[in-house]
Amino acid sequence: MINNIIFDFGDIFINLDKQIIFREAEKFGGTLYLTTEIQKILDDFEVGAISPDAFISAIQVVYPKASPQEIENIWNGMLLDFPDYRMNFITDLAEENRYRLFLLSNTNALHIPYLAKKWGSERFDRFKNCFEKFYLSQEIGLRKPNADIFEFVLNENGLKAEETFFIDDTKENTDAAEKLGIHCWNLQVGQEDIIDLKSRLLYV
Repeated sequence: MINNIIFDFGDIFINLDKQIIFREAEKFGGTLYLTTEIQKILDDFEVGAISPDAFISAIQVVYPKASPQEIENIWNGMLLDFPDYRMNFITDLAEENRYRLFLLSNTNALHIPYLAKKWGSERFDRFKNCFEKFYLSQEIGLRKPNADIFEFVLNENGLKAEETFFIDDTKENTDAAEKLGIHCWNLQVGQEDIIDLKSRLLYV
């Protein structure tokens, strides 16, 4: 029986434009490819190992024609809309009090303040309060798909893997969770939607 549900954030609730940093790259003297250098910067930023200023400075080396503000604008530009129907879905699910709900997101110290300002505190708090715990990678120093982030959430909350369901749009992340015995849904963006969750749970 599923008693606990762990949700990813991007492309599960909020729509993303993950390709914006590549589309904008040529304009600012950058590369169209996710180099090892860029990936290391992104990974460090997601676990809070570097500050926003250090992140922007590092990206400026990769995209030499971009100003700090332009880099911040592009980086936050990947965050698109959060449809009301998804907000209503998670709010209703929380009010049912049937499952323990958690959010587990690889994010960073630029995205969350930007969203809180964009949405307004009332909408942001309404969303955040749907979850028993709101786990952000930069706050806990761990990131998906590493096994330790899933073990951290399970252990801190006394969750049993076999009673837990995890939704993420990245297969690498759901594959990692499944190895720990967690039930998973690798949601296919553009083909599936989180509001179909209950029908997926029927088959667990």
